[in-house]
Amino acid sequence: MRELVVGEVLKPQGIRGEIKVKPFTDSAETFTSFKRVFLDGEEFRILSVRTGDGFVYLGLRGVADRNAAELLRGKKLAIPREEAPALPAGSYYIADILGSEIFTDEGERLGTLKDVTNAATDVYTLDMGTRDVLFPAAKGVVLTVDLEQKRIVVSKRRFFEVAVL
Repeated sequence: MRELVVGEVLKPQGIRGEIKVKPFTDSAETFTSFKRVFLDGEEFRILSVRTGDGFVYLGLRGVADRNAAELLRGKKLAIPREEAPALPAGSYYIADILGSEIFTDEGERLGTLKDVTNAATDVYTLDMGTRDVLFPAAKGVVLTVDLEQKRIVVSKRRFFEVAVL
C-alpha cells in the first residue's frame, strides 16, 4: 500500500485520548474527509475530528485515554494514497515535493527541499548543504514544480530578494 503522510501527532489533548495533530495539508479541514489513518503501519479508525488555529484534533478508536495518546506523540499520520482527496490542477501534496531538488531558472542547483511550513504563503526550507534557507513559495518565486522529476525551478532574482539567508 502506498501511503501519503498527512500530519504529525504533536501531543495528547485532554484526558479522553484525543490527539493534537500538525496537518501537512493545505487545510486542516481536509481531515474531515478521512475515515482512517495509519501510525507506524497500524490502522486507526477516526471517531471524531475538530479543527482550530490550523491544528487538527482527532479521536481514534483504541486510544481511550491520555496515556494511550501520549504513546503516539511524534508519530506521522498517513492515509492510503488512493483515499487522498483529488487536488485541483497546479496543486500538489507536500509529501510529493519534499526531497525535490531546487534549481534557479538559470540552471544553478540550490539544494533540496527539506520542509514546508504552512502559512498564508507556504514557507519552504531549503537544505543547501551547509545551511538551511527559508523562502516563501510565492507567485513569481516558484516558477515550476515537476512532480515526476522531483524538481522545482525558482526565479533566481526573486529567490535572492525574498530568501532568508
